[in-house]
Amino acid sequence: MKKYVYIIIAITVLSSCQAGQERMFIYLDGFTQGTSYLIAYNSPDSTCYHDEIKELFRQIDYSMSIYNPQSVISAINRNDADIRPDEYFLTVFNRAALISEKTGGAFDITVGPLVNAWGFGFTEGENITPQLIDSLLNLVGWQKVRYEDGMIVKDHPGVVLDMNAIAKGYTVDVVAEFLDSRGITDYMIEVGGEIRVKGTNRNNQLWRIGIDKPVEDPAAVSRELQEILHLTGVSLATSGNYRRFYVEDGQRYAHTIDPHTGYPARHSLLSATVVTSTSMDADAYATAFMVMGLEESMDFASSHPDIEAYFIYDLDGVFAVAYTDGIAGMMRR
Repeated sequence: MKKYVYIIIAITVLSSCQAGQERMFIYLDGFTQGTSYLIAYNSPDSTCYHDEIKELFRQIDYSMSIYNPQSVISAINRNDADIRPDEYFLTVFNRAALISEKTGGAFDITVGPLVNAWGFGFTEGENITPQLIDSLLNLVGWQKVRYEDGMIVKDHPGVVLDMNAIAKGYTVDVVAEFLDSRGITDYMIEVGGEIRVKGTNRNNQLWRIGIDKPVEDPAAVSRELQEILHLTGVSLATSGNYRRFYVEDGQRYAHTIDPHTGYPARHSLLSATVVTSTSMDADAYATAFMVMGLEESMDFASSHPDIEAYFIYDLDGVFAVAYTDGIAGMMRR
């Protein structure tokens, strides 16, 4: 599920290690996990960690990329024998199960067959019929897969895992832990729209992260900011339905699939932005909220002090917003 945010930094980012003009900030960018990344950190001694970070990306890709046929998750999905999940995989798998339980199954890493059937995955969509949805629902459900005796056990061999809705966030956390271990106190890490910030930016100010206005532009050419948040020491992820959709026979189908029904979620919520301590959690909860809808998501976020959320929804054809109390302090004007 693609996320859309905008990082407001007044520089031109170049590939490889580039130093900023004020304070000794290093800027890295590139591609990983089928998406782009951007990293900025304060390094008084100008140390470049790009090679080490790219190695972390490689390890995570080998663990959880469904696009890599040699990855651990691909082997598990093929039901290969004697596959032992690595630490990266288990960390994400266990957290995904916990968030699935907390959200009543709105977040579900087994929903991939439905996403693919609707044409929003990495395979061509199918002719949707109630019979097809019913058959695929038999393979969907976070409780149909578990970790036992060092192995991933499925209730049915047709169950497949897809961690894309949480793995990018976890990747951000892994890079953050690496920079923390090197004594870096000021950084911004973004992978595919999942963001984690610490300290201050090169101007010694809080990091400014923009949330896109939900403009229906599948090509993502037109961008306008709905809000700017001023952040430090937190993670942020945004999920939305307004760019990935298709229209068939006059019906609009959004890419967020409800694991309970097998059909695209139908509600007024256009985008959900989550601010919390880890990018892994922000990533997963933003995805879950797009299934749950505005009222249920607002109630959930408001009852969890560790989660702040900003929602954009359709109110009689115009954009409206709702947000938790903690967001107000981040919206400096």
